[in-house]
Amino acid sequence: MTDYQNDDGYVSKSQRKRDMDALQDLGRELVDLSKDTLKKMQLPEDLLTAVLDYKRFNANGALRRQMQYIGRLMRDIDPEPIQQYLKVLKGESSEHIAWQKLLERWRDKLMADDKALSDFLAAFPEGDPQQLRTLMRNARKELQDNKPPKAYRQLFQEIKALIPEPGKPRLWQKDEEEDAE
Repeated sequence: MTDYQNDDGYVSKSQRKRDMDALQDLGRELVDLSKDTLKKMQLPEDLLTAVLDYKRFNANGALRRQMQYIGRLMRDIDPEPIQQYLKVLKGESSEHIAWQKLLERWRDKLMADDKALSDFLAAFPEGDPQQLRTLMRNARKELQDNKPPKAYRQLFQEIKALIPEPGKPRLWQKDEEEDAE
């Protein structure tokens, strides 16, 4: 959170309270997520345990105290990666949306023209040309035969694996790649 310090390095009590409330609000957003999503986020162990404990409690007093505890634990970590991840989950991240549009544009180019494959491989040389050609051929055949778009989706996933998402911490990307396998 932002610290408004004067020349002496003093932060007002009101500002510290606003910062604490903002961290508690971030904790409230974490509490609303599913267990699997929380585990993908690679939260510190004590924070993850506190959030999962919150889900077990029923009494209002216990919930309030646990939320304060979560807020206190949040002071010791950098909230920026958590905020970024939550924006991605909500669809509010402009970087994430632009990245998805880029993936879709590449998929559409690859579906429209075989020459686009050489452009794609020039931009992303780690791609497997044979795998991509096979997926493109199968996706076109599915489209022609009005079949479910299985290869079309696989092509998208292959492109997604080759183009890294901007702004997303690498730890989370590795976890999602492992989950996909």
